[in-house]
Order: sequence, then structure tokens, then C-alpha cells
Amino acid sequence: MTKPIDRPADMVPMMRDGAVAVLTLNFPARRNAYCLQMRTQLRERLEAAMGDAEVRAIVLTGAGGHFCAGGDISEMETRTLLENRERWNLVTALIRLIALGPKPVVAAVEGSAMGAGLSIASLADHVVAARDAKFGAAFVKVGLMPDMGALWSLQHRVGRAKAREILGLARVFDGAEAHRIGLANELAEPGGALPQALAVAQDYAALPPVASALLKSALAQGVDSLDAAIRSEVEFQAVAMGSADHAEAVRAFLEKRAPRFEGR
Repeated sequence: MTKPIDRPADMVPMMRDGAVAVLTLNFPARRNAYCLQMRTQLRERLEAAMGDAEVRAIVLTGAGGHFCAGGDISEMETRTLLENRERWNLVTALIRLIALGPKPVVAAVEGSAMGAGLSIASLADHVVAARDAKFGAAFVKVGLMPDMGALWSLQHRVGRAKAREILGLARVFDGAEAHRIGLANELAEPGGALPQALAVAQDYAALPPVASALLKSALAQGVDSLDAAIRSEVEFQAVAMGSADHAEAVRAFLEKRAPRFEGR
């Protein structure tokens, strides 16, 4: 008789490291497969971290030496149209929280980042990948479309042609290749992705929160012409220049002291 898989009650524990919230995908028995319970808890933890004024940056990592091995096969049975819609409402909320939420998100990738794991990592603002991590997406091999925002985020990171190759041919590649093509911002030695990601997140956390959030929003919008870029800069710069964070940065510079940003 097959032994039931142990499912932790808390699949996304959240810890604090100063102004950084660390969210861990925690289903090691299945290499952190992306199940419904994990999706629900990840949304809850992200909403909490994004809404906490004391949190300035977020790290996403995985337990047991893996980031996320993709969707949980045991939950891929045929669903009704209503069930599929409910699932995708949850997925859409998660995509928006990572890609459009006001706090920078840093992904620390060890082991597998497959399917949904690749999608989640590519949505992050900064990706630290272990040299021997494994990335890939086999959606087309099981008769599905890429999801979790991968059609948008992967193209933004590696370009349309490379995204077409990765998604269309279900390529699997390591962390070194992810860094070479721009999917990962930096490489870590095996076992070193989380400490390195925490250091990056602390750098983000030291920045003025208002300007950091505005920059993230502007980059997510994207621009396809110089005129569009200028309009975006005017819109966001007007808000930034009126912020208390900007005024504090100017005062701190004139008074030759470290700034104390409040996120206003």
C-alpha cells in the first residue's frame, strides 16, 4: 500500500530578518510542488508582507534543497469550469502580488525550479540561482499552456526568441545557463543562494520605499517608445518628488547623516 505523502500544515512559513520577510515554499516530500494549499498560503503570506510597513523587501525560497518542482500532479485531475475559474482567480492574485506589489521580491533558487517554479522565479525582481539549480517548463509536453505569468515575465527576462525556445521545446538548463541568458541576476555556489539573496534583499530594504515601489511599477508597465518612457517618467517622478522619503534624503545629504526613510 502506498504511504500517504506528508503535507505540512504550514506550507509557506514566514520569518523576519530585520526589514526582510522570508517566505519558504515548504512541501519537501514533493520538492515543494505547487499545490492548492501552497498557492492559498503563499497569497496570504504575500499579502501580509506587502501590507506590513515594517517589511521593506521579500525573499522567496524553498525547503529541502529545492525551490519548486512545478504543479502537484496529484491535483491535476479534470475539474469543472467553475473550479478552474476559481483556481485561476487565485493564480492571478499571486502573479500580481509578486510582479506588481510595492515591495521588491528576491528569489533564492536551489535545486528544481520547474514549471510553476520557473514562472514564480521569473516574476521576481531579482533572482539568485545556485550554479547547479535546474530550470525548465514542460507545460506543452502535458498538453498545457505556460501559466503563472510566464508568457510575460520570461520574455521580459530573456527575450521573446529565448522564451519561445524554453517554453516551446521544454528545455531544461542549469543555474549557470540561467545567469548567462539573463533569467538569473547572479550566481551562487550550491547551498549559497539564500544567504546571497538575503544580502540583496537587505540592499533593497535600505532604499526609499516610495521610490522603490514606483520604480517597480514603472518597469512592470513597460514602454515601447521614447515618448511613452518620458510620459511614464513624468508621471512617476512627480509622485516621487512630492514624497516625504525624497525630502528626508535631501535633508540627510545636507546634514551629512544616514537617511531614515518612513515609506511616505
